[in-house]
Amino acid sequence: MGVDYFKLLQVDRSANDDELKKAYRKLAMKWHPDKNPNNKKEAEAKFKQISEAYDVLSDTQKRAIYEQYGEEGLKNQAPPPGAGGYPGGGEGGGASFHFNPRSADDIFSEFFGFTKPGFGMGMGGDSRAGPSGFKYGDDIFASLRAAAAGGGGGGGGGGETSMPARKAGPIERQLPCSLEDIYKGVTKKMKISRDVFDSSGRPTAVEEILPIDIKPGWKKGTKITFLEKGNEQRGFIPSDLVFILDEKPHPLFKRDGNDLVVTQKISLVEALTGYTAQVTTLDGRTLTVPVTNVISPSYEEVVKGEGMPVPKDPSRKGNLRIRFTIRFPSKLTPEQKSGIKRMFSS
Repeated sequence: MGVDYFKLLQVDRSANDDELKKAYRKLAMKWHPDKNPNNKKEAEAKFKQISEAYDVLSDTQKRAIYEQYGEEGLKNQAPPPGAGGYPGGGEGGGASFHFNPRSADDIFSEFFGFTKPGFGMGMGGDSRAGPSGFKYGDDIFASLRAAAAGGGGGGGGGGETSMPARKAGPIERQLPCSLEDIYKGVTKKMKISRDVFDSSGRPTAVEEILPIDIKPGWKKGTKITFLEKGNEQRGFIPSDLVFILDEKPHPLFKRDGNDLVVTQKISLVEALTGYTAQVTTLDGRTLTVPVTNVISPSYEEVVKGEGMPVPKDPSRKGNLRIRFTIRFPSKLTPEQKSGIKRMFSS
């Protein structure tokens, strides 16, 4: 398999384009060599790996070949999807795919919108500039702030005078989901309306349906981000739209991590002599759970594997914990009291 590009970008194998962009943005900002002057060699290697991973996984053809043949197959002239054959020749024929990786600096520059060299703000000939022709980190942002304040001129040379647009803050919205939806997993379709610029540059309102894939077992507070789905404004990159998973109260179950907790009322006689619990699960099954132990007020009956799916491995589940509320009689006759005393004294 070679290098695991998904692991490098810290994303699931099902990651979509928005999730890949978010992962690349975070890791590229962290590992850019100009931001790591004390371990530049290690950072440069990491930065190139991250860029290559994003380049492959964000390209439909490269990703298809990588998922079928791995890194070695991708770089060893694998056949394009559907052409048959195997990397390096052999049966099946078909034209070979030639892997041409893009420059890490070009990806970074294109992704973050920085013009080069030097943004035309007096940075063009600086010997401290990074490999793409610009300085990173505080130097970049200090220059951008100066330019925005009217002090962006200066010597340097010949670059463009455009400045990267600032990004508006994220828009966050709660996404209430039933426990049943989170248990089974579901795709919710959210209709949004936002302002965009049409071909003539005029703002216009458009409507869009966003599919939100709720994975089995996701927990309250999980964030689903749609990059740059906010309103378009001049001088700003549109905001990210963030949905935050919330759990609706359930009439029967309470969630405790990956466990589900249910409480049943029983009589004192059932607590002492035995009880059979009937529980309808979140996916509609009926569990019959015989309890032969004496049930005290703090007793829990645990049914393994009948809780919520574990988010990282939905084939595994937490436990179902059955708690009990014991109904005590409001009064006893003298004969009943004597009978209880005789029974327990023996």
